[in-house]
Amino acid sequence: MTRKYVYIFADGKADGHGQMKDLLGGKGSGLAEMTNAGLPVPPGFTITTEACNEYQASADGRFPDGMWDETLAALARVEQSVGKTFGDPKNPLLVSVRSGAKFSMPGMMDTVLNLGLNEQTLHGLAELTGNERFARDAFRRFVSLFGKIVLGVEGEKFDHALEARKRAVGATADTDLTAEHLAELGEEFKRIVRDATGEEFPSDPLKQLELAIQAVFRSWNGRRAVDYRRINKIADDLGTAVNVQSMVFGNMGNDCGTGVAFTRDPSTGKRELYGEYLQNAQGEDVVAGIRTPKKIAQLADDMPEVYAQFAEVAERLERHYKDVQDLEFTIERGRLYMLQTR
Repeated sequence: MTRKYVYIFADGKADGHGQMKDLLGGKGSGLAEMTNAGLPVPPGFTITTEACNEYQASADGRFPDGMWDETLAALARVEQSVGKTFGDPKNPLLVSVRSGAKFSMPGMMDTVLNLGLNEQTLHGLAELTGNERFARDAFRRFVSLFGKIVLGVEGEKFDHALEARKRAVGATADTDLTAEHLAELGEEFKRIVRDATGEEFPSDPLKQLELAIQAVFRSWNGRRAVDYRRINKIADDLGTAVNVQSMVFGNMGNDCGTGVAFTRDPSTGKRELYGEYLQNAQGEDVVAGIRTPKKIAQLADDMPEVYAQFAEVAERLERHYKDVQDLEFTIERGRLYMLQTR
């Protein structure tokens, strides 16, 4: 029997379920369970921990036979679900590529957002949304994340360039940068990649996806991840799954945002949402500490309907799992999307 390496979750139905943490990792099994429960989860697919282990064991770092074909078939299914096409200049699908091991290893492995962007899809995204600033912002984020995580460029180089640009134009926050500023920054980031690697930034979306999946597999044996496992007595042979998911955008304006929350206060156990979020931001803004987030309770004032829906989802998930849940979410144009429960 041929081994299955890719599990799809889309349109309210998932190949996997919440009891498959060994194979799909904590994040992948949670996404499958939430999809099957009818919660608002952006469609995507999970590449299994077995694929990771076989990749690690191969002498020349190759994907296991059949895995890439399954990945392309799953990508086509996601395209069908969202009505967008990966690499299409006029109606581009962008994806996130995230790690997800059986046990939570916060910050130890890698995530790439906005994958699929190049000069052509960037213009398509700007026209599609009527928001060039947003498209330029997504592109500079993608180049810096991909450059750092996949191509091994020092992250500080991008950080220093961003801060220098803000000082030069008198901006106090990233959100003060205009579309023109961000376009210049995107070009500067591509120069940083070229200078550091000796090669142009990859523009083929499928090549970007292939390289990002390899990078997540490799991150399982990265120094931080190995040290974390040793300290926390986690086995080295579990591997990480890879979750490829259609992007939803928290950085399209003030009716958008992103955040993390627990279903209870972790220090007291009190039954109330505990966490923080940022308006007009993407996930790395919350964890990177470059902007000061708001308490999750503030969401009730900023977007009361979204807060009410999120509170309902949180209660439902805690009741389903019979345990406190750690949640990640994004709001795109006033619509809530769930990205993780664990």
